[in-house]
Amino acid sequence: MPRDATATREALLREAERLFARRGLYQVQVREIVEAAGQRNVSALNYHFGSREGVVEAILARHGEPTDVARGELLAVVGRDASTRDLVAALVVPYTAHLQSPEGRDYLRIVAQLSATFSNWRVLGPGTGPRLIEILTILEQRPSHVPEAVRRERVVELIMLMTVAASERARVLEKEPEQELDHATFAANLTDVLVGVLDAPLHGPLPSLVTDTAAG
Repeated sequence: MPRDATATREALLREAERLFARRGLYQVQVREIVEAAGQRNVSALNYHFGSREGVVEAILARHGEPTDVARGELLAVVGRDASTRDLVAALVVPYTAHLQSPEGRDYLRIVAQLSATFSNWRVLGPGTGPRLIEILTILEQRPSHVPEAVRRERVVELIMLMTVAASERARVLEKEPEQELDHATFAANLTDVLVGVLDAPLHGPLPSLVTDTAAG
Protein backbone atom coordinates (compact mmCIF):
# COMPACT_ATOMS: atom_id res chain seq x y z
CA MET A 1 0.00 0.00 0.00
CA PRO A 2 1.48 3.41 -0.97
CA ARG A 3 2.66 5.59 1.87
CA ASP A 4 -0.08 8.22 1.45
CA ALA A 5 -2.73 5.49 1.35
CA THR A 6 -1.33 4.02 4.56
CA ALA A 7 -1.49 7.43 6.22
CA THR A 8 -5.08 7.89 5.03
CA ARG A 9 -6.09 4.49 6.35
CA GLU A 10 -4.49 5.22 9.72
CA ALA A 11 -6.20 8.62 9.96
CA LEU A 12 -9.58 7.08 9.18
CA LEU A 13 -9.05 4.32 11.71
CA ARG A 14 -8.00 6.71 14.47
CA GLU A 15 -10.86 9.12 13.89
CA ALA A 16 -13.32 6.22 13.81
CA GLU A 17 -11.97 5.03 17.16
CA ARG A 18 -12.28 8.48 18.67
CA LEU A 19 -15.80 9.14 17.41
CA PHE A 20 -17.17 5.65 18.08
CA ALA A 21 -15.85 5.74 21.64
CA ARG A 22 -17.43 9.07 22.48
CA ARG A 23 -20.68 9.09 20.52
CA GLY A 24 -21.52 5.45 19.91
CA LEU A 25 -20.95 2.91 17.15
CA TYR A 26 -24.29 3.57 15.48
CA GLN A 27 -24.65 7.28 16.13
CA VAL A 28 -21.61 8.29 14.07
CA GLN A 29 -22.07 8.78 10.33
CA VAL A 30 -19.44 7.52 7.89
CA ARG A 31 -19.29 11.03 6.45
CA GLU A 32 -18.27 12.41 9.85
CA ILE A 33 -15.36 9.97 10.11
CA VAL A 34 -14.16 10.88 6.62
CA GLU A 35 -14.35 14.60 7.35
CA ALA A 36 -12.61 14.24 10.73
CA ALA A 37 -9.78 12.39 9.00
CA GLY A 38 -9.32 15.33 6.61
CA GLN A 39 -10.52 13.46 3.53
CA ARG A 40 -12.62 15.02 0.76
CA ASN A 41 -13.64 11.80 -0.92
CA VAL A 42 -16.74 10.51 0.88
CA SER A 43 -15.99 6.96 -0.29
CA ALA A 44 -12.53 6.89 1.35
CA LEU A 45 -13.68 4.78 4.30
CA ASN A 46 -15.41 2.25 2.06
CA TYR A 47 -12.32 2.09 -0.13
CA HIS A 48 -10.04 1.19 2.79
CA PHE A 49 -12.39 -0.86 4.97
CA GLY A 50 -15.33 -1.87 2.82
CA SER A 51 -18.00 -0.63 5.24
CA ARG A 52 -18.71 0.70 8.72
CA GLU A 53 -18.57 -2.91 9.95
CA GLY A 54 -15.20 -3.28 8.27
CA VAL A 55 -13.68 -0.36 10.16
CA VAL A 56 -15.08 -1.70 13.45
CA GLU A 57 -13.49 -5.08 12.73
CA ALA A 58 -10.19 -3.36 11.91
CA ILE A 59 -10.28 -1.52 15.26
CA LEU A 60 -10.99 -4.73 17.15
CA ALA A 61 -8.23 -6.59 15.33
CA ARG A 62 -5.68 -3.81 15.77
CA HIS A 63 -6.01 -3.84 19.56
CA GLY A 64 -7.40 -7.31 20.18
CA GLU A 65 -4.73 -9.36 18.43
CA PRO A 66 -1.76 -8.11 20.49
CA THR A 67 -3.93 -8.37 23.61
CA ASP A 68 -4.56 -12.04 22.86
CA VAL A 69 -0.85 -12.64 22.30
CA ALA A 70 -0.13 -11.12 25.73
CA ARG A 71 -2.79 -13.34 27.30
CA GLY A 72 -1.16 -16.37 25.73
CA GLU A 73 2.20 -15.37 27.18
CA LEU A 74 0.70 -15.06 30.68
CA LEU A 75 -1.14 -18.37 30.29
CA ALA A 76 2.14 -20.04 29.33
CA VAL A 77 3.70 -18.73 32.54
CA VAL A 78 0.94 -19.70 34.96
CA GLY A 79 -0.25 -22.86 33.19
CA ARG A 80 -3.73 -24.20 32.51
CA ASP A 81 -3.96 -25.60 36.05
CA ALA A 82 -3.26 -22.23 37.65
CA SER A 83 -5.48 -20.72 40.31
CA THR A 84 -8.65 -19.01 39.17
CA ARG A 85 -7.15 -15.67 40.22
CA ASP A 86 -4.06 -16.20 38.04
CA LEU A 87 -6.19 -17.18 35.06
CA VAL A 88 -8.48 -14.19 35.49
CA ALA A 89 -5.40 -11.98 35.83
CA ALA A 90 -4.23 -13.33 32.46
CA LEU A 91 -7.42 -11.84 31.03
CA VAL A 92 -7.43 -8.59 32.99
CA VAL A 93 -3.80 -7.48 32.88
CA PRO A 94 -3.43 -7.28 29.07
CA TYR A 95 -6.92 -5.84 28.70
CA THR A 96 -6.53 -3.05 31.24
CA ALA A 97 -3.12 -2.20 29.78
CA HIS A 98 -5.10 -0.30 27.13
CA LEU A 99 -5.95 2.26 29.79
CA GLN A 100 -2.43 3.63 29.39
CA SER A 101 -3.01 5.26 25.98
CA PRO A 102 -5.73 7.41 24.35
CA GLU A 103 -6.15 4.89 21.52
CA GLY A 104 -6.42 2.06 24.02
CA ARG A 105 -8.98 3.90 26.11
CA ASP A 106 -11.11 4.47 23.01
CA TYR A 107 -10.85 0.76 22.19
CA LEU A 108 -12.11 -0.19 25.65
CA ARG A 109 -15.07 2.15 25.30
CA ILE A 110 -15.91 0.62 21.92
CA VAL A 111 -15.75 -2.99 23.14
CA ALA A 112 -18.21 -2.24 25.93
CA GLN A 113 -20.77 -1.28 23.27
CA LEU A 114 -20.69 -4.81 21.85
CA SER A 115 -22.35 -6.51 24.82
CA ALA A 116 -24.90 -8.21 22.58
CA THR A 117 -22.08 -10.37 21.18
CA PHE A 118 -20.50 -11.41 24.50
CA SER A 119 -22.43 -14.66 24.80
CA ASN A 120 -20.79 -15.76 21.52
CA TRP A 121 -17.30 -15.66 23.01
CA ARG A 122 -16.52 -19.14 21.64
CA VAL A 123 -16.66 -17.82 18.07
CA LEU A 124 -13.23 -16.83 16.80
CA GLY A 125 -13.25 -13.42 15.14
CA PRO A 126 -12.00 -9.82 15.36
CA GLY A 127 -11.35 -9.10 19.02
CA THR A 128 -11.92 -12.72 20.09
CA GLY A 129 -8.62 -14.58 19.95
CA PRO A 130 -7.76 -18.22 20.64
CA ARG A 131 -6.13 -17.50 24.01
CA LEU A 132 -9.19 -15.61 25.23
CA ILE A 133 -11.35 -18.58 24.26
CA GLU A 134 -8.92 -21.01 25.89
CA ILE A 135 -8.83 -19.18 29.22
CA LEU A 136 -12.61 -18.68 29.35
CA THR A 137 -13.13 -22.36 28.54
CA ILE A 138 -10.98 -23.33 31.52
CA LEU A 139 -12.77 -20.88 33.80
CA GLU A 140 -16.14 -22.17 32.66
CA GLN A 141 -15.35 -25.46 34.40
CA ARG A 142 -14.92 -23.75 37.79
CA PRO A 143 -16.04 -24.21 40.48
CA SER A 144 -17.09 -27.77 39.64
CA HIS A 145 -19.82 -27.93 42.33
CA VAL A 146 -21.76 -25.08 40.69
CA PRO A 147 -24.29 -26.24 38.04
CA GLU A 148 -22.99 -26.11 34.48
CA ALA A 149 -25.68 -23.67 33.30
CA VAL A 150 -24.76 -21.29 36.12
CA ARG A 151 -21.06 -21.52 35.26
CA ARG A 152 -21.82 -20.63 31.65
CA GLU A 153 -23.84 -17.63 32.76
CA ARG A 154 -21.09 -16.47 35.10
CA VAL A 155 -18.50 -16.45 32.33
CA VAL A 156 -20.70 -14.10 30.29
CA GLU A 157 -21.20 -11.94 33.38
CA LEU A 158 -17.42 -11.88 33.89
CA ILE A 159 -16.94 -10.60 30.34
CA MET A 160 -19.61 -7.95 30.80
CA LEU A 161 -18.27 -6.72 34.11
CA MET A 162 -14.65 -6.65 32.91
CA THR A 163 -15.49 -4.69 29.76
CA VAL A 164 -17.87 -2.24 31.42
CA ALA A 165 -15.50 -1.57 34.34
CA ALA A 166 -12.58 -0.95 31.98
CA SER A 167 -14.72 1.25 29.74
CA GLU A 168 -15.88 3.40 32.64
CA ARG A 169 -12.33 3.70 33.91
CA ALA A 170 -11.26 4.79 30.42
CA ARG A 171 -14.01 7.41 30.26
CA VAL A 172 -13.14 8.84 33.68
CA LEU A 173 -9.41 8.91 32.96
CA GLU A 174 -9.98 11.11 29.93
CA LYS A 175 -11.42 13.77 32.25
CA GLU A 176 -9.43 13.14 35.43
CA PRO A 177 -6.06 11.42 34.86
CA GLU A 178 -5.38 11.25 38.59
CA GLN A 179 -7.64 8.65 40.20
CA GLU A 180 -7.97 7.42 43.77
CA LEU A 181 -6.94 3.91 42.70
CA ASP A 182 -3.70 3.67 40.77
CA HIS A 183 -3.57 1.41 37.73
CA ALA A 184 -2.09 -1.61 39.48
CA THR A 185 -4.64 -1.46 42.30
CA PHE A 186 -7.51 -1.04 39.84
CA ALA A 187 -6.42 -4.11 37.86
CA ALA A 188 -5.89 -6.21 41.00
CA ASN A 189 -9.24 -5.19 42.47
CA LEU A 190 -11.06 -5.89 39.20
CA THR A 191 -9.41 -9.32 39.08
CA ASP A 192 -10.57 -10.13 42.61
CA VAL A 193 -14.11 -8.96 41.86
CA LEU A 194 -14.25 -11.18 38.78
CA VAL A 195 -12.95 -14.17 40.76
CA GLY A 196 -15.82 -13.50 43.16
CA VAL A 197 -18.27 -13.65 40.26
CA LEU A 198 -17.02 -17.11 39.35
CA ASP A 199 -16.58 -18.51 42.86
CA ALA A 200 -19.64 -17.07 44.61
CA PRO A 201 -21.73 -19.72 46.40
CA LEU A 202 -25.14 -20.47 44.94
CA HIS A 203 -27.73 -20.02 47.71
CA GLY A 204 -30.92 -20.79 45.83
CA PRO A 205 -34.00 -18.63 45.13
CA LEU A 206 -34.30 -15.18 46.63
CA PRO A 207 -36.92 -14.73 49.39
CA SER A 208 -39.14 -12.55 47.19
CA LEU A 209 -39.20 -15.24 44.51
CA VAL A 210 -40.13 -17.89 47.06
CA THR A 211 -43.04 -15.69 48.25
CA ASP A 212 -44.19 -14.99 44.71
CA THR A 213 -44.12 -18.70 43.83
CA ALA A 214 -46.13 -19.63 46.93
CA ALA A 215 -48.71 -16.94 46.22
CA GLY A 216 -49.13 -18.18 42.69
